[in-house]
This record gives sequence, structure tokens and C-alpha cells, in this order.
Amino acid sequence: MKVNTQSVNFNADQKLIDFIQKRMDKLDLYYDKVIQTDVYLKVENTSDKANKIFEARVNVPGDSFVVKKQCKTFEEGVDTAVASLERQLKKRKEKLRSHL
Repeated sequence: MKVNTQSVNFNADQKLIDFIQKRMDKLDLYYDKVIQTDVYLKVENTSDKANKIFEARVNVPGDSFVVKKQCKTFEEGVDTAVASLERQLKKRKEKLRSHL
């Protein structure tokens, strides 16, 4: 799956980008018609520890899913967002199966 990663106001290191790619590739196990994924990494300028925002848009034929998570680390945000996307993709797959 093609994952476009954009980091806003900072430079993401290759290790983080590889981690995101690996986690997003697992979504293919749940729904194999994913066209493209856009990932946005942002750091908020606040004193709050949970200042890292992970946003992902997953494009599938006829629809797209958007998940936005704010956590202490990007890795934590990726994990929670992927879990949420897994549920959404499973739900869509079941819905498509019931229509056949």
C-alpha cells in the first residue's frame, strides 16, 4: 500500500516513517482494496505532554476514512489510529458482504 507521510513544522526521522509504513501495511489484512493512505504528523506548541497529533486518511473505492489521534508519542498515536481503522475497515467489509 502507498503511504504518503507529511510532517508539519518538523522533520520526521526515517525510523518513524518506516514504523508508520509497517503498521499501515497491516490494514491490507482487513481490507485489500485500499487505494492510498495519507498520513499527517503535527506537533502542537503546548505545555501538554500529549502534543503529538497523528492524522490518517485511508482511501478505498467509493469512500475514505479519517482518523485523528492526539498522544504523547507518534508511535502511540499510530497504534491507536490503526486499531480504529481496523475496526472501520472490518465493518465496511461486512457491510459489503451482506449486500451481495
